[in-house]
Amino acid sequence: MQSTRRNLPQLFTDARRWFEEGLLASLEAAGATPVSPTQAQLFAVLDDHGTTVSELARRMGVTRQTAHQAVHGLVAAGFLEQVPDPASARQRLIRRTVEGERAHRQAGAILERLEDQLAERISREAVDALRAALETPWGQPPPPNS
Repeated sequence: MQSTRRNLPQLFTDARRWFEEGLLASLEAAGATPVSPTQAQLFAVLDDHGTTVSELARRMGVTRQTAHQAVHGLVAAGFLEQVPDPASARQRLIRRTVEGERAHRQAGAILERLEDQLAERISREAVDALRAALETPWGQPPPPNS
């Protein structure tokens, strides 16, 4: 008989999707410019001072092409800009525009409300324990068993 118990990566994916769907629905209800889940993820991993497309792709776990497409959509929407990287003449940094900063703050406030709603559903103690477990350094993955 096959187990119906789902593994942690599946549960993490569902949890992330819950927050993502809540965020995107709240932004849409507020009349914000629509963004894709990939664009929302890109916003979440972007450094305040700017980040290269290669680094964004690495953080997101996607190809450079996927990260580039997300960047271009957000540049066209007025949320991001590309500027020369002072550390490398060959690279450009992606950073938020003034409108992008406003949208980032709005998204942060929505995510805080979603976390509060989650705490109402599963308890503040459970959310705090979940946060503590996820903030604890896990170290490198163990080597494969021989």
